[in-house]
Amino acid sequence: MVQECPYTSAGHNVCVTDEREFLTWPLFGTSVRELAQQVVDDGYRPDLILSIARGGLALGMGLGYALSVKNLSVINVEFYTGVDERLEMPIVLPPTPDLVDLSGLKVLIADDVADTGRTLEIVKEFVADHVAEARIAVVYEKPQTVVRPEYVWRRTESWIEFPWSTEAPLLSAP
Repeated sequence: MVQECPYTSAGHNVCVTDEREFLTWPLFGTSVRELAQQVVDDGYRPDLILSIARGGLALGMGLGYALSVKNLSVINVEFYTGVDERLEMPIVLPPTPDLVDLSGLKVLIADDVADTGRTLEIVKEFVADHVAEARIAVVYEKPQTVVRPEYVWRRTESWIEFPWSTEAPLLSAP
């Protein structure tokens, strides 16, 4: 079911209500391209894009294409358990990237949102002593984040409904 949206946000066709912001698939594509342009304009040429699963997977793939980076990797961090429900601490789940494969690389970490920033913080710490440089790209940044990403498409205080999570899963979790 498509929800009618009474509001749009500064220059973007993002549906924003008092409590939620709805990102569409087409606008997500725009966000990826605009984030990639920020990276290019900054002169940063990543050797590898490290996507945080699950929210950062689509962003990492899109940035890989837009920035001509074929070296993509994934790190799985569990933190959110529901709408505004979190574990006490983020947990890195196996398998983890082999740090020897990251040695000396310029890495772009990709995630959907810097909310508390704790997931991004744990990933940046995970790679910090092994990479030449690590920068972060996110679609959204919230004001309370403890990590300030270098590349942000949009800032918001609202709960974000991403196009991949607006509908209930077809299978229940085991």
